[in-house]
Amino acid sequence: MASFMFYDISFLIVFAIFVSAFLYFRRQNLKREGLLYLYRASWGIKLINHVGNKYKKTLKFMSYISIATGYILMAVMFYLLGRIVYLYIAYPSIVKEMKIPPITPLIPYLPQIFKLDFLPPFYFTYWIVIIAIVAISHEFSHGIFAAYDRIRIKSTGFGFFPFFLPVFLAAFVELDEKNMAKKKIHSQLSILSAGTFANVLTAILFFGVLWVFFTTAFVPSGVVFDTYPYAFVGTSSITMINGIIVDNPTYNESLKLLKSEGFNKIEAGENFLITKNSFESQIGNENILAYYDAPAINAELESIITKVNGQSVTSLDDMEKEIAKYSPDEKITLTLINSDGEEYDRDLVLGEHPEDAEKPWLGIGFSNRESSGVMGKIAAFLSSFKKPSVYYEPKFDGMSIFIYNLLWWLALISISVALVNMLPVGIFDGGRFFYLTILGLTGSESKAKKMFSLSTYLILFIVFLLMAFWFISFF
Repeated sequence: MASFMFYDISFLIVFAIFVSAFLYFRRQNLKREGLLYLYRASWGIKLINHVGNKYKKTLKFMSYISIATGYILMAVMFYLLGRIVYLYIAYPSIVKEMKIPPITPLIPYLPQIFKLDFLPPFYFTYWIVIIAIVAISHEFSHGIFAAYDRIRIKSTGFGFFPFFLPVFLAAFVELDEKNMAKKKIHSQLSILSAGTFANVLTAILFFGVLWVFFTTAFVPSGVVFDTYPYAFVGTSSITMINGIIVDNPTYNESLKLLKSEGFNKIEAGENFLITKNSFESQIGNENILAYYDAPAINAELESIITKVNGQSVTSLDDMEKEIAKYSPDEKITLTLINSDGEEYDRDLVLGEHPEDAEKPWLGIGFSNRESSGVMGKIAAFLSSFKKPSVYYEPKFDGMSIFIYNLLWWLALISISVALVNMLPVGIFDGGRFFYLTILGLTGSESKAKKMFSLSTYLILFIVFLLMAFWFISFF
């Protein structure tokens, strides 16, 4: 994909130049408000008013669903925020493992920059398409429900963040705020929640498209593994390191026998492999983690296996059945795929299974990549139709992968925007949504304002605290 990166970055530069020129020649419509420059126009106002006035019965029914969705998303965000705080307090080691700040805007190339292997690449091409779909559907939904309640739409347009190239877009629909404030609380709640409701519908739609596309554009073609079997070995049980007998298996004595490069063979009832760096990182532990001395790790196999002795395997069950046809110490030929997508053959001798010496053993493993984070949970759901141990070959080469990743990111970002936007913080729709809810329950503006301020400052304080914990973990 290195060649595509060149075209993608070129597209980013050309797009930035085009937007800069456009804004310069249309600068009479450009006005700075806060951190953003807003370009006001009247695009889509007729369409918004047409939909809002034509489908009144449908929109009346949908307003209740929209409000309910808003409350559900807000409750989910309260839970997730509380869960994150709990994990940071109860498991401080998690903070040290974080590769990126807990609060990070999704910018182009973020997974590539921070080497987030559990996420697919995120290109500028994806970013600009997704921003357009997510932002426009969000804002137009606000406008449609506003038109339904006969609230005047003053303008539409885009926002630009001047400190990050002139391509950081945010669509907006500017409503007559005074007119809106006079409407019933139900009407205001439906308008405020309409954007996130549209994002949820967008996520569902594109998740369905993603599912259908995947089943037609990919085919199971092999097995993917990402680790090797391991066990915890008692340091006092180590009797030999790299063929040398250990009389006193202390850490200092053991370190002297370890090679700096590659794996070291240790014997503790069974044979295990461990690197010197891994051994040093576990100093002080009664038990250390080490890999079994298995054929796969000794052969340094690539992670994708497509054939066993010429027989295609399309699932883990297929491969286990093929391996079971042979005996320990028997030679087999595996067909693998390397990082460049090329197939090659590798011969190796099967070992004895540690639990049954009569069974053949290849020795590959599958790590559990489930994440407790918000993005991780959503990402896992979006990939739930894929078997984690199966390699899927694209029918249309790079085009299949490109479209799949675009749809995957589109569904992920849609639901993420819906969730974050319902946080009860002043800058989000959830802030005013929360204020109106308290106002409706108490009938007191002063109480509603106090609760609104409290929720805003509390969440901002929590965000600051999480960022501080993450920053301090580097020292």
